[in-house]
Amino acid sequence: MLARVISGATLGLEVQKIEVEVDATSQGFPTFKIVGLPDKAVEEAKERIRTAVKNSGVDFPDHKVIINLAPADLPKVGPSFDLPMALGILIASGQIQAELRKTLVLGELSLDGSVRRVNGVLPMVMAVQKRGFLRAFIPRRNSAEAAIIEGIDIYPVETLKQLLFHFQGIKSILPASHTDFSQIPSNQEAEFDLADIVGQDNAKRALIIAAAGGHNLFMKGPPGAGKTMLARALPGILPVMTKEEALEVTKIYSISGNLSSRQSLVKTRPFRSPHHTISRVALVGGGAHPLPGEISLAHRGALFLDEFAEFPRNVLEALRQPMEDGRVTVSRAAGTCTFPAKFILIAAANPCPCGYLGDPKHECHCSLSEIARYRKRISGPMIDRIDLHLEVPAVEIEKLTGEKRNEEEKTSNQVRKEVEKARLWQQKRFAKSRLIYNAEMGTRQVKQYCHLSSEAQRLLNQAANRLGFSARAYYRLIKVGRTIADLQGEEKIAVSHIAEALQYRAQE
Repeated sequence: MLARVISGATLGLEVQKIEVEVDATSQGFPTFKIVGLPDKAVEEAKERIRTAVKNSGVDFPDHKVIINLAPADLPKVGPSFDLPMALGILIASGQIQAELRKTLVLGELSLDGSVRRVNGVLPMVMAVQKRGFLRAFIPRRNSAEAAIIEGIDIYPVETLKQLLFHFQGIKSILPASHTDFSQIPSNQEAEFDLADIVGQDNAKRALIIAAAGGHNLFMKGPPGAGKTMLARALPGILPVMTKEEALEVTKIYSISGNLSSRQSLVKTRPFRSPHHTISRVALVGGGAHPLPGEISLAHRGALFLDEFAEFPRNVLEALRQPMEDGRVTVSRAAGTCTFPAKFILIAAANPCPCGYLGDPKHECHCSLSEIARYRKRISGPMIDRIDLHLEVPAVEIEKLTGEKRNEEEKTSNQVRKEVEKARLWQQKRFAKSRLIYNAEMGTRQVKQYCHLSSEAQRLLNQAANRLGFSARAYYRLIKVGRTIADLQGEEKIAVSHIAEALQYRAQE
């Protein structure tokens, strides 16, 4: 008897249907073979399956067993095929009968027959639901993430014996209850509240503009000025994610194995802060079987690169194209996959190797050549892709001695409401396009949506000619002006908006 069980595999965020064909009635010596480009983990599944089947109280066939994983030209990676292969063997050997049309089966087996969680369940369930599948048998520890998808029954499986009893009619597995998006708790509170950050009014203003328009931000200042604290306050002023955004982020976390068994959905905007020793592959993604990197894990959130100038040059240069396109493409022999990477970059650096260049209270010990070499670590094209540049000076001691929070300082929750109002303007503006915030606009959209007053246009042209802006910097400045106008609820970009935006390009 030939059995067919449908499973799935991921290449990037794309899902490929895998058909597990099992022939357990062939004559010959009792051998067990898996064909169809299995990797080491799939090849080792033979011993896991054999032992798990025996420990589940059923017989493993004492004759030849052949399993084909189709399509044969696609490499099969990981242990998620254990459960469908074991189920196929039980069906092919006549020990159970099961109707598996439009049914997805996923799971790794332990030697005792228990079913372990696997990565990538959410994107696979989403993909098969769109293809008309009716049910999915998945590990119980993956059921929370899959239960958010409506239109498909999710059967959480704890053991192979439990699945066996289900198909034998002894004890049915009950479908998991679907989770309503609004009932999932969201914690958008940041590590620091803006109102608790002493001074740095200019930096706070730049942070608000970055959050409202999705703009990249580069802060330069001496050690202890508060650059890291400002960056870590950003998640607290970003708008709460929509369901579509949350699903995008959760798919990435599911594939990369960063989703806990109790977590059904990532509703808090990501904040990623990799160390400057990170490799290029770890930052942008890749590997033999491509996995998302830090820039994709920061999708719809923020990527904080502290000690920006200490990152290897090739690592920083790898950011340039994803920052422009909002996605990263990884090409391997198995195929090409694309990961989304729409993030707000928050970069922080010292002005020189010792950190005290320009600080009136500390003497800089760096030579001119050392300062020049330090600054050359960050290329001009990379600087050109950052919308907001600002100096973050050290806070005066007198301001640090205050015991109470200044009541006039806005809290992160209050600022978030202002940011959400500005995002609402952008949502209405881009209703007929796929854009979300101002920083995503291309040249054509800038010309279409960014209308400057005559005085603002005159100031912009004068500044561009005097400071020698590139075309990219010119349009990025207009986008920043558009965001400032949105924060003030104004339709047209005024001269004051361009004047403020120019403050954040002066560092060039």
